[in-house]
Amino acid sequence: MRVLVTGAAGELGRAVVERLSGAEDVEDLAAMDVAPPRRREGAGRLPDIPFVAVDPRDRHRVVRLVGQIAPTAVVHLGIYERDTEASGWLAYERTVGNAVAVLGAAAEVGRLDRVVVRSGLEVYGRGRGSVMVPDETVPPDPTTPFGKTLLEVEGIAAATGKAAGVPVTVLRLAALIGPEGASPLARLLRLPVVPYSGLADPPFSAVHLDDAADAVVAALRRVPTGPINVLSPSAVTVSQAALIGRRLPVPLVGPEWELVRRGLRLAGLPVPRHVLELVHRGRTAIGLRAVGLLGLAGLPSTRQVVQQLYEPSPPVVTPPVVEPA
Repeated sequence: MRVLVTGAAGELGRAVVERLSGAEDVEDLAAMDVAPPRRREGAGRLPDIPFVAVDPRDRHRVVRLVGQIAPTAVVHLGIYERDTEASGWLAYERTVGNAVAVLGAAAEVGRLDRVVVRSGLEVYGRGRGSVMVPDETVPPDPTTPFGKTLLEVEGIAAATGKAAGVPVTVLRLAALIGPEGASPLARLLRLPVVPYSGLADPPFSAVHLDDAADAVVAALRRVPTGPINVLSPSAVTVSQAALIGRRLPVPLVGPEWELVRRGLRLAGLPVPRHVLELVHRGRTAIGLRAVGLLGLAGLPSTRQVVQQLYEPSPPVVTPPVVEPA
């Protein structure tokens, strides 16, 4: 395989690149993202693979670079979560623009034979009457801007696969928790005082970074088609997660939430709508398809994944960028 990994500077992208670097079935490996990758101190040096820092909205440059790489496989992880990598509109532009440019260019090269795309459980939505614990047969009906963006990326990937005649695997990840804990949900759960819904404290599922990376690599090699929910078994509530981390859970109702959200935003800790939806309505799913098609049996429970969120993690450093020749 000649593999192109987009979103390679993020936690998940770096973990996937580390797994694919030097693999016998990977002839060539290239990485792309909006900024250089970082690594955790003590985690070893990053593989010396060609990395390109490029704004996903620069479509002409993206198309040119993808043409030079000529991938047979694209691992598209270039999903920019709102209020994490960028503000709302910028995150949307980067995410959708990246999918259109990268996947379209890879298909036009003519060597593409498989695509793996990152998505999330947010695509199912939590509207009135929605299925509480959906499997992959439940039609997506996102109720947040981030969920709608993910579904749009899924549509772009499906159209690419149909036009190129190649299989597309869509991994709908639960809340991703890694050692850096940089997501809006992780930041919320790490507060000394953790707000939760006083009217309902519904459960949510998570998946550890390492298990998500293993799922991506398994999808790349096994080439299953269609959507696959990826999550750890069981679930916890926000108040339970806070207690696991020895934080103080505080119930909020009504207008109190808006005051807290404004205060957190002023403090540089915004809570986007998809995280607020998780807090108020929960977010979990059925992950049996991942066990059968990707071999993801024996994953740690969501409680165990959340416990790791509160473990101290070493700082990250930014290595030099290795540009392709």
